[in-house]
Amino acid sequence: MTASELSVFLVEPSSLQARIVKKYLGDLGVSNAQVFPDGNSALEAMRKERPHLTISSMYMPDMSGSELVEKMRAEQALADIAFILISSEDNPLYLDPVRQSGASAILTKPFELSDLRSAIYTTLDFLNPGSLALENDDFDIESLRVLVVDDSFSARSYLVKVLKNIGVQFVTEAENGRLGAETVQQSPFDLVITDYNMPEMSGGELVEFIRTRSWQTEVPVIMITSELDQQRLDAVRKAGVSAICGKPFEPMDIKKTIEQLFVPAG
Repeated sequence: MTASELSVFLVEPSSLQARIVKKYLGDLGVSNAQVFPDGNSALEAMRKERPHLTISSMYMPDMSGSELVEKMRAEQALADIAFILISSEDNPLYLDPVRQSGASAILTKPFELSDLRSAIYTTLDFLNPGSLALENDDFDIESLRVLVVDDSFSARSYLVKVLKNIGVQFVTEAENGRLGAETVQQSPFDLVITDYNMPEMSGGELVEFIRTRSWQTEVPVIMITSELDQQRLDAVRKAGVSAICGKPFEPMDIKKTIEQLFVPAG
């Protein structure tokens, strides 16, 4: 799929902002973009005609952008539609549900054409099967055994699809750190990818468990998190995490991180 083939629902109550975003989309080759003034009208339209991507403002007359993506993820027919948020909001209380939803990107107002271009390319990487496939004769990506640990089903689903696009075939999921620790003790893995903030056992505690109490102390661990507290992140680094990526993340970043961990240099 290319940008010209992408179908977009733009949920934006401001006619001025909608014109700006729609013009930017046109500049990027996206011609199939429909505008909706509120969340409910967009949801109703989605149930009749699924778009590839929904781009939403944070604040609408009937709901917030975070509520919109939560409603989408709660309906099986809409759950895997790509989502981009455009907002000037910086309160984690409102942004974290979007980060945990498996969103492709969060753009901060005011944004530039280059920012939207990056978000669209990230979306295409997510939507296109095999778009991120590793091509290296020295590393068999298809045999990689990966454990994904995240309490958000949507975030896990997004990550699993990205891993499939990279070429990973064997993925096991755990919905919190405690289950992740139990799973690590039960089966061998080549890579663990975990969230930070989870119930019962955090990602930091999971890293500490793997490094000091599991039988797989050397397995690489990638943390994907919306956590911004540097003291907590520093503690995770000291515990032995192999790499840290932010939420939302670009699929290309995960590909590059896996390459750095497993593909011989040179």
